[in-house]
Order: sequence, then structure tokens, then C-alpha cells
Amino acid sequence: MNRTYKATGINLKTQVLGESDKIVTVLTQEFGLIRAVAPGARKHNSSLGGRSGMFVVNQLLIAKGRSLDKITQAQTLKTYPGLAKDLGKLAAAQYLAEIVLCQALSEQPQEELYHLLNDQLERLETLPKTDASSIYAYLAHGVFQLLTLAGLTPEIHKCCLTQRSLAPNLTNPNWQVGFSVPSGGAICLEAWERLRKQREIERWENKENPQTSSSPNSSISSYETVIHRQELPVISGRLNAREFAMLQQLSQPEIMQIDVIRDNGWLSIEQILRQYAQYHLGHSIRSATLIDSYFAANHDATI
Repeated sequence: MNRTYKATGINLKTQVLGESDKIVTVLTQEFGLIRAVAPGARKHNSSLGGRSGMFVVNQLLIAKGRSLDKITQAQTLKTYPGLAKDLGKLAAAQYLAEIVLCQALSEQPQEELYHLLNDQLERLETLPKTDASSIYAYLAHGVFQLLTLAGLTPEIHKCCLTQRSLAPNLTNPNWQVGFSVPSGGAICLEAWERLRKQREIERWENKENPQTSSSPNSSISSYETVIHRQELPVISGRLNAREFAMLQQLSQPEIMQIDVIRDNGWLSIEQILRQYAQYHLGHSIRSATLIDSYFAANHDATI
């Protein structure tokens, strides 16, 4: 990389530096994540002031530095003013940005991730201000697509326990499917219940026949039992037939029809995808608290 280089990127994070500067974390197409100083960005008349804001897309000229690079020029290509005007949209955008910050690499091209994030922000930006559940739908779609790009797609078409195909029964109001975050996806509850009962029977048999564990061949039989025993997955959440059908639709690149977008079932889907993402990221998504606070005051999304 030369001492001065050009890059096109979107601002994902800003930090205060000194009296008038900012440190901006930028997702660029050409070099992945870059942390660079925007000198004087906090001054009233600074040309970098607005250009260093969140979710601003700039064409940048950057000078290499010893510890931090420095932005010398910035030409704005795109902004998302609609996000700042709606707290729900802004919270969802920050949520997605936080996931991207965990996924993105430095000093490597991240063109696909860059375009995916911009597509998701564009969808949030143009979303009509209708009801809160619509934002949940777009957020769930964005999280799912980011997980897919990272190679972390949850299994939602087959049971992680039996490997058999799963299809929601929309005619049965009591139909449910489980979702196991540690196991990586959907779990057939009937198969899970059979395995649970089998484990209970085995525990009772072991209690009633403790002498079997002290027999000369007990170590061999116990070893074989452990090797061939299928563990009982932890059920992280449950979805009804309609919610599971909506979750399966997220594997499609395009968002669903408007009547599906406004379905209140997206709340359950977002909660499950949040758990799944946090499990693989290794830490909580802090921006999710903003989503919870915002939607707690919007009863349409939670009823």
C-alpha cells in the first residue's frame, strides 16, 4: 500500500480524539476495515464534519500513518438521512453495523460485505413509516443475510437432530418447531421429545441397576454408550408454523411481500436470530438494547 491511497467506504463508528478530531472506523470496498483520524472534524466549519458522520459513504484520500492513518480528503457519495429521522430505523442500522464490525476483515477487500450492508441500509431508509413490526422484518432479513455471507447460515430446512426435511404445517394451529442455537438451527420437537424420554428411561434404569456400573466390563460398555449416544440439544426458542415459514423465507435474497413484512411474528424471529448471532460473535449485540427500548413503546410490534 502506498503512503497515500484512495478508498470508497461507509462510516460505521466514530470516536472523539483530542479537542477537535475524530477517529472514524470505515468499511471500505478495497481494504476492508480502516481506522483513520478525521482531523478537525469536530470544528464548526470543518469540511470533514458531516462527512465523518455515521452511515455516510465517502470516496476517501487517506495518508498512511505510524499508528493511525489520516483522512486528507473526502467526497460524499451517499448519505442515509432517513435513518436519523426514525429512532427505530437508526437502532436497526446500528445493530447491523455492529455485526459488520465483527465480521469485516482489515487489509483485505470486503466488496461483497460493503454492498450487502448498503443494500440493507437502503431498504431501511426507504421503508415507509407504517408500523414497528416492519422494521423487525427488515432487521431479521439483514441479520440473516450477514450470517449467510459469513458462512454461519442457520439450518432452517432440515432438523439438526434427525437431518430430515422440515416443512411447517400451516393448517395446524398447535404446530411448533424448536430452534437450538448450540446445535445450529431447527429441531423437530417430536424427535426431541422422543430423545428426552429415552434419556429419562436410561437414567432410571441406571438408578435401579447400579451394579451394572461396577461390573468388570462396565468401563467398556460405558465408553461405547457415550460414543454412540446422541446428545439432547438445548432448545433456545420455539416458533409456530407461520413464524417458521417466515424464517425459511429469509434464505431468499429478496425481502418478502408487504403483508408478511407487517406480521408481528418477526419479533420472535429476531430474538432467535439475535441469540444465534451473539453465540457466534462471542459477545452481546449492544445496539439490541436500543431496539428493545424503542419497540417496548410501540405496542403494535409486541402485541
